[in-house]
Amino acid sequence: MKILYLSTFLLTGLLACGQSKPSQPDMPLGFEEYDPVSTLKVPEHKLTRSKFPFIDVHNHQWDMDKANLKPLLAQMDSLNMGIMINLSGRGWGSVAQGTQFFDNAMANAAKAAPKRLAMFTNLNFDEIGRKGWTDDAVKLLEEDVKKGAHGLKIFKNLGLNSKDESGQRVRVDDPRLDPIWAKCGELGIPVLIHTADPKPFWDPMDRYNERWLELKLHGGRKRSPNDPVPWDKLIAEQHNVFRKHPKTTFIAAHMGWYPNDLNKLDSLMTIFPNMNVEIGAVIAELGRQPRASRKFFEKYQDRILFGKDSWVPSEYATYFRVLETEDEYFPYHKKYHAFWRMYGMGLPDEILKKVYYKNALRLVPGLDKSQFPK
Repeated sequence: MKILYLSTFLLTGLLACGQSKPSQPDMPLGFEEYDPVSTLKVPEHKLTRSKFPFIDVHNHQWDMDKANLKPLLAQMDSLNMGIMINLSGRGWGSVAQGTQFFDNAMANAAKAAPKRLAMFTNLNFDEIGRKGWTDDAVKLLEEDVKKGAHGLKIFKNLGLNSKDESGQRVRVDDPRLDPIWAKCGELGIPVLIHTADPKPFWDPMDRYNERWLELKLHGGRKRSPNDPVPWDKLIAEQHNVFRKHPKTTFIAAHMGWYPNDLNKLDSLMTIFPNMNVEIGAVIAELGRQPRASRKFFEKYQDRILFGKDSWVPSEYATYFRVLETEDEYFPYHKKYHAFWRMYGMGLPDEILKKVYYKNALRLVPGLDKSQFPK
């Protein structure tokens, strides 16, 4: 009888324990899904327009040759963008196709708003090594500048996947390109140059890689340590060009991929007085170190330009907020670029004016100055 009572007691207890045990989720919450809403209550200044009219020196409009540009201009007005520089002046394709795109885009922009839409030209490196290629490239550059190009944009394919006629990788500092850099200096136009990608793309894709989520979602961006060469080598090749051509003005796209190491960037800006930077696609790096960023902007206020890169009008708000406000702990607009929170630098008006338009007006010839404050 005692044994039966004890068995019943134990069984009842086990069942009770089973009933009170909390249910477990089928799968643990993954990093991709984790997106908590902050409970922090601090002042917020969500800006949709810049405080001063600005020049976007890093934009891409791939259909400017045939698009109706009125909606584009309306979007620019909503942001307080005075001038947009389309860096894709020749689009993609052969030299002949590029010339047709360039001519049509220039005509379309001139018809819509010649003072607000500017273009940089580009070079096609596919035939480098062909006899006379360098002379032809220099001649094409001169012709495009005469037609109205305000500068030269170098895409990241130079150094990464451009190959000469013998199938060899074309280095960023290939001596066959020296006459082109020199001609830009002679013509007084800047070279906005994009070399490589963020260094984590070359690093192991493990739990220590800050770009893990981006690399998971965009697998084509991951590179092996020597694909096609180490990251440091690519960046060194770019710096060799700066060093060899001190009379040419260079604008390093994406802050030369050193926005996360401003001490290093400081040393480079000291070594290369012809090096300038633009902030396209790296505002999240600046926003997580607002005090260091503000000091850098104070020191190099004459050599930093506003750029955005991808044309998504709603994302400009993040740039305005980091540059203009002193807001705390706010999110970036793409989690896979920045899972951390950001803080505003609260730049003073004189520095804002330089970053937004004064530096571009000084470095890029031929831009209309009448729509900007003095």
